[in-house]
Amino acid sequence: MPLYQLDHIQHHYNGRPVLAIDHWCLAAGTITGLIGANGSGKSTLLKLLGFVERPSGGEIRFNDRRTAPLDTAARRHIALLPQESHLLKRTVYGNVAYGLRIRKDRGQERERVRQALEWVGLAADAFAQRPWFALSGGEARRVALAARLVLRPQVLLLDEPTTSVDGASAQRMKEAALHAHRQWGTSLV
Repeated sequence: MPLYQLDHIQHHYNGRPVLAIDHWCLAAGTITGLIGANGSGKSTLLKLLGFVERPSGGEIRFNDRRTAPLDTAARRHIALLPQESHLLKRTVYGNVAYGLRIRKDRGQERERVRQALEWVGLAADAFAQRPWFALSGGEARRVALAARLVLRPQVLLLDEPTTSVDGASAQRMKEAALHAHRQWGTSLV
């Protein structure tokens, strides 16, 4: 049973076609890389897989279930790290814990936030109370990834995940994503 099945997917922006997929399946528990030139539709595909954008046409099945566009039930299993790291105007801890709080999943919140920060190479005692505006671009990117990892998603969609980070931080982010894959069977795209 595929994790995702896409059939006859079409997507347009202002009437201009940007994505066309006749048929594509993605197995659960896999690591899949998307490559292509700028403007080839990679980010658009990730938004469709994350159910944050509605396809112009076609059907997306998730966990063998026909999924409505912008399906909130499916979105609870998926975390999307977009190209831009947009943090909320709060502390690092508040940003990482936000998803747990809106999902009312506060069991072991402090420990889960600490772990997620450690996975991306940010010591919780040094970063948890730091405000969003006191982070470098690379630190903000790692906080954004920690905010997705703390949710323990079934699928982690990463759109140019190491943008704005140095080599060592990029390696930590890669290791954190692979940890999710090994620990929880998270599919990585």
